[in-house]
Amino acid sequence: MAMLFASFAPAERRDFRSIPSLMKKSLFHFAILAAGFTAPLHAQQLSGAGATFPAPLYQRWAVEYNKQVPAIEVNYQSVGSGAGVKNFLQGVVDFGASDAAITDAEIAKSPRGAVMVPVTAGSVVLAYNLEGVTGLKLSRAALAGIFLGTITKWNDPAIVATNPDLPLPARPITVAYRSDGSGTTYVFTQHLAAISPEFDEEVGYDKSVTFPVGVGGKGNEGVTALVKQTPGSIGYVEYGYAEQNKLPVASVENKSGNFIAPTPLSGAAALASVELPENLRAWPVDTAAPDGYPIASFTWLLLYKKYDNAGKLKALKDFVTYGLTEGQSFAVDLGYIPLPESVVAKANAALSTID
Repeated sequence: MAMLFASFAPAERRDFRSIPSLMKKSLFHFAILAAGFTAPLHAQQLSGAGATFPAPLYQRWAVEYNKQVPAIEVNYQSVGSGAGVKNFLQGVVDFGASDAAITDAEIAKSPRGAVMVPVTAGSVVLAYNLEGVTGLKLSRAALAGIFLGTITKWNDPAIVATNPDLPLPARPITVAYRSDGSGTTYVFTQHLAAISPEFDEEVGYDKSVTFPVGVGGKGNEGVTALVKQTPGSIGYVEYGYAEQNKLPVASVENKSGNFIAPTPLSGAAALASVELPENLRAWPVDTAAPDGYPIASFTWLLLYKKYDNAGKLKALKDFVTYGLTEGQSFAVDLGYIPLPESVVAKANAALSTID
């Protein structure tokens, strides 16, 4: 562009208005072409908000997909399942995300309808901060007791019984839980309610509950930070957050009486026993798989049944299709469980119903 204007240097005292019409048009078209190199034509921006549980994976998808299709930009805000569902139902985002599948009553509140699409899965783990202690095992009774506040010290007999060789100190247990509405809380408390009648009666399960003990942190990020910064603490977070922060995690007793460490394989074993129904809502609340980790879940994207903008609809369907195909290859490295082919087929069928 600079070269084109160089021939009209001030010394020559030429006025731009004297340039022949053809040259003016050439300069105009050149400027348009130059602008095209910095701003993709027909760019689509998609906004989403919700669960912190799958946030690292969704955000990775957004980056990698944008490399392939620069015209589509996806902005995903990790605000928690509760806030994500609220934003979705209010229509302030293009899609929502939740680890707790929305109910028929919630769907009825959406003016444009709603379609749930399972897109990934993961495990809720018990991360802890206890110097010199690795390989911790938690029985069902000990796990429930810690979050009920009836087990208050690390050398409680219920913990020592399954960890006789570990140097468990006589220090208080600090429980860390989610302070915001959370699908991670829903999955975790659903499991505790299933294995402990006392927990079911006193606390119950939901995206937000009142724990009788502990301190709250916002998001998986907040609970992870609390555990990392607080000696003697334990909290429930998505597997990938513990892995990325190098926090030790407990092996948990499953229905078969086996103590299972959370890994993508043990999580997949739990999910393999689940047959997704027509409404795509299912959780392995307390898996009977002998090698299955007992606290695992699918997680869902929330899409509107109807989109007014055809370009946005296509961009969204293309992005979700990417997540269900190429995007699954990032799951294990980030601590998630790739979806079985049978689940991908059902997810694609659900995606095809939006228009």
